[in-house]
Amino acid sequence: MANKVLQKPDLFLKEMAMDAEATKLKVGLVPPETAASMSGLDLLNAMIAGRLPGPPIMQTLDFTLTEVEHGRALFEGHPAFQHYNPLGTVHGGYAATLLDSCMGCAVHTTLPAGVGYTTTDVQVRYIRAMGVATGRVLAEGRAVHAGRRTATAEGRVYLEADETLIAHGSTGCAILR
Repeated sequence: MANKVLQKPDLFLKEMAMDAEATKLKVGLVPPETAASMSGLDLLNAMIAGRLPGPPIMQTLDFTLTEVEHGRALFEGHPAFQHYNPLGTVHGGYAATLLDSCMGCAVHTTLPAGVGYTTTDVQVRYIRAMGVATGRVLAEGRAVHAGRRTATAEGRVYLEADETLIAHGSTGCAILR
């Protein structure tokens, strides 16, 4: 009996190692010198193409960057049971994270190499709840203003199937030169 108890943690660790190996190239951190050498649009396109890893938050919350162009970013998300709050619906932080990501990346697509940004504020309006049955959602961000020191963007989270609005928001960003 004691052997079986000891074997289970080993099996768990082996499965975790296999999972980490399978996702090694998909999720991680881009070296700062690599990120600084690329425009925001080029960096995000490299992530979509799999030449650079996406950030770990995308694996944690099961969402992916799928499209970018100058001033626009589109993510797809898969709300699931692990995202539930005590009230029995997907936590509002899930939609807020999707919005923060799509709006921030929309701003990022406007930045040249060597220039970064940080979010200064996010405002979110929740329209309807999400649950396991919601299915795939899209989060689209569009830059509204991209200046030398500040930028703003708007975003919306909606059902892929019929574009029913789930949440929308706006953000302000400080440009870091």
